[in-house]
Amino acid sequence: MIARARLRRNPPSRARWHRSVIAFALGAGLSALSAAQSPPASEPSTGGGSETAASRSRIALVLPLESDTYAQAAEAVKAGFLAAAATAQAKPLIIGHGDGDVVQAFAKASESGARVIVGPLVRDDLKTLTAAKAELPPILALNQLDDGTPLPAHMYTLALTVEGDARQLARRMRSDGAQTVAVIASDSPLQMRFASAFGAEWILAGGDAPSLIRFGRATEALAVLKRGLARTPPNAVLLALDSADAALVKPYLGTIATYAGSQVNDRQPREVRRDLDDVFFVDIPWLADPEAAAFANYARPKMPNPTLERLYALGIDAFRVAQSFEDGPVARLEFDGATGHLSLDASRQFVREGRLLQFRAGEIASVDGR
Repeated sequence: MIARARLRRNPPSRARWHRSVIAFALGAGLSALSAAQSPPASEPSTGGGSETAASRSRIALVLPLESDTYAQAAEAVKAGFLAAAATAQAKPLIIGHGDGDVVQAFAKASESGARVIVGPLVRDDLKTLTAAKAELPPILALNQLDDGTPLPAHMYTLALTVEGDARQLARRMRSDGAQTVAVIASDSPLQMRFASAFGAEWILAGGDAPSLIRFGRATEALAVLKRGLARTPPNAVLLALDSADAALVKPYLGTIATYAGSQVNDRQPREVRRDLDDVFFVDIPWLADPEAAAFANYARPKMPNPTLERLYALGIDAFRVAQSFEDGPVARLEFDGATGHLSLDASRQFVREGRLLQFRAGEIASVDGR
């Protein structure tokens, strides 16, 4: 009730924040990206490995396994999904597709008799499927539509997006007592999405629009940033930056409480992590607590980078949700998963709470004792 009332009183602040972020992005000459987070794809597989027969399968997984751009990300999700299925002794149907044929892939999954279909993975594919308005069984999408766009009645979402992390950090910073916040952001589309989602949630919680500072690597730009923060120090700083840029800027922030997204946790050597000492960040339990008993039954293959590990964890949680939907979607579902604490809300989206961590003396420590 309090947050809702403050939102009504403060719509100009929210609008100004969004205009600032948009102007920031346009000033850097950026175009909007709607694709899922993904590293470059590996070489495409050859010989019909994108589809697996599964007798009487009630769960189908539809992924861009034949896409030059998204195949590597799709393979990571598929691996996690099948690892979870193996523990349940289940054999889901796997259907791969390329760029531009997601609707046909979902039609095939529906014709197979699947009770629930998991996918799409890519945001543009999700938009395409939604626009097609095809009659399909319940769908668990692995990405999100643009903010404010309602989901079709048969669709649910479980997404590993930076927006979710940003909203969690905004709520955490408010609960930690911060009243004024500065956001230091690079001009990458991913970081601009992160910054925008943070600002919207911060204002929704009753805060004034954060100050937005464009990140620059030049020593002079960093010195100007340091002087500006010293003149008017905020209670906290959010870094909408990757790990290398965050390590570069952190020494210029002094003792200001500093928060960041999971992008700062990038398998850096210990000496590099020391540059990030005292930075709070959010990441998934699969990476934060790999020895947890809850994950003991799942295979843990070696992945080339943390992004793919997070997508593997998404596959694990996606199967667990799909299994709960086999006899029809449920109104309430909540569990601790590989990607965080998951709870189904009234808009049919899974709200994900990651694990809050902190860099300390070059090591990664849990903040909340979990």
